[in-house]
Amino acid sequence: MTVSPVRTVPEASADEAARLAAVRRYRILDTPPDGAFDRIAALAARLFDAPMATVSIVDTDRVWFKAAHGLQGVTEIDRGPGLCASAILRGEPYVVPDAGADAGAFADPLVRGEPGVRFYAAAPITTADGQRLGTVDVLDTRPRRPTEDQLQALQDLAALVMDELELRLSAMRTVAAERERRAEAERLARALQRTLLPPALPEVPGLHAAAAYHTASPDEVGGDFYDLFPLNDGRWAFFLGDVCGKGADAAALTSLTRYTLRAAAIYDPDPCAALANLDAVLKGEYQGSDPRYCTAVFGVLRPLPDGSHAITLAGGGHPSALAVRGDGSVEPISTMGGQLVGMLPDPQFVRTSTRLRPGESLLLYTDGLTEARTAGGTMLGEDGLTRRLTATAPRTAHELLDSVEGLLRQLGDGVSDDTALLALSVPPPPTPRIQENR
Repeated sequence: MTVSPVRTVPEASADEAARLAAVRRYRILDTPPDGAFDRIAALAARLFDAPMATVSIVDTDRVWFKAAHGLQGVTEIDRGPGLCASAILRGEPYVVPDAGADAGAFADPLVRGEPGVRFYAAAPITTADGQRLGTVDVLDTRPRRPTEDQLQALQDLAALVMDELELRLSAMRTVAAERERRAEAERLARALQRTLLPPALPEVPGLHAAAAYHTASPDEVGGDFYDLFPLNDGRWAFFLGDVCGKGADAAALTSLTRYTLRAAAIYDPDPCAALANLDAVLKGEYQGSDPRYCTAVFGVLRPLPDGSHAITLAGGGHPSALAVRGDGSVEPISTMGGQLVGMLPDPQFVRTSTRLRPGESLLLYTDGLTEARTAGGTMLGEDGLTRRLTATAPRTAHELLDSVEGLLRQLGDGVSDDTALLALSVPPPPTPRIQENR
């Protein structure tokens, strides 16, 4: 193998801009130490029986060491006339047997200063398209001449560095592509989720309403749903539920469920009848070995002359609604016994009634809330939710949601499923004004 003679450093070649672009493409400059490159430098020193070796990347105005074996505290040197700056100009191994006898090499700071380098050998780190990013270098404080086998091994190590850089770049591109894929999936999921929920709740005379949707997985479309809409004779219907599954299938089922319940309520607003109609539609749409089902609670509210609202609820396999009474107590409005919608041959749905008086509120929620895990690993459950509402004593629909959303934030990673919330409250009567005697 030919050993290149020692020369002074020529001016930068015309393709220096392309070479620097390749250096930037691999995004290696100023990265933390990496064991793979450290081992290559150590192996180069061992093969030459030399005290020092580096993996060097040549930047615009500096030579930066990705790995430096035997050079304590040195991470880069200026890119001026010298060893690495000369080696990068060649597409073959570059050798300086005695730097002390070469005027060009003596300009290198590692030669004229510590550690007083005398011997230098380098092999270029070359990309597939011929751009030289840097070198694998071996340095010694004694003049010497390498063997052909040593120079061949040095070239092999430079090729190994290039392989590592390619693997690293491929991994970075894979991570970036996955990050972009997830971001796009999240954008699509959010857009689809918005189409499955009412854009805003309507204003109900004499009643406050608020809703929220807590997403456990930002890149998956959940199957939780809610709605509030007017009927005739001043009545209003509302519902909340959770379909089986995630993703596009759940989205299709959610859309079908929501619009079926709306249509069923117009035909027959009885809550049990609405759930029965939904049950029939789901069984007709999803037949065979892959049934689709949901849990749901459906309610109708009717304003009363005294400012309160009569509420009739029916449940199909859904958690009980919770009423926060005027004295701060929390009362479950149970529809237990109601069965899953769309699953059983002849399901039973349970109806119950209650009244919301001024200053009282009602919370409907999906089981992502009560099945969340506390810091101790236990399930929150209806009891844990009741304790939260008793402690915070919310008096309005918005206060009720604030309390529950604060609880969800506290639970953090313990929340593994989406949660839909719908809160209804009757405003408290105005406080009478006390007139002063004049």
